Amino acid sequence: MHQARGFTLIELMITVAVIAILAAIAVPSYTQYVQRGKITEATSGLSELRLRAEKYFADNRSYLNAGGTAVGFNTTIQNVRYFGFVCDDPAATATTFTCKATGLASAGMTGFQYTIDNANTRKSTFTGLAGWNNSTNCWVTKKGESC
Repeated sequence: MHQARGFTLIELMITVAVIAILAAIAVPSYTQYVQRGKITEATSGLSELRLRAEKYFADNRSYLNAGGTAVGFNTTIQNVRYFGFVCDDPAATATTFTCKATGLASAGMTGFQYTIDNANTRKSTFTGLAGWNNSTNCWVTKKGESC
């Protein structure tokens, strides 16, 4: 009598079901992990802009350029992939500024916006992102996190 070898269809279907359940849990967690990694570009870039602004202010006693038409410090952040940075707040004065990092759609960061100002006030604004909590006093870097 010859004994059959191999797996039955039921055994294979159970294995596929277990793999599908594990993937359903792992993929969203991985996606959030990748987003948190991308957010560090925004927070570190804004921190760098604030340092540049304070250095410029210490040297010139103003955040504005000599013509008073825009901020005088360098607002270019090198090697960015996930966020766009601007410090073009029309309300900027000799003693105030606001810089923003806005998530790029091409990098999957649509709806993310972080800001910093001369008083080191950090804000997080999320548009159309379920589970992300806006904040007016800190940078939220994790879904469901609050300050």
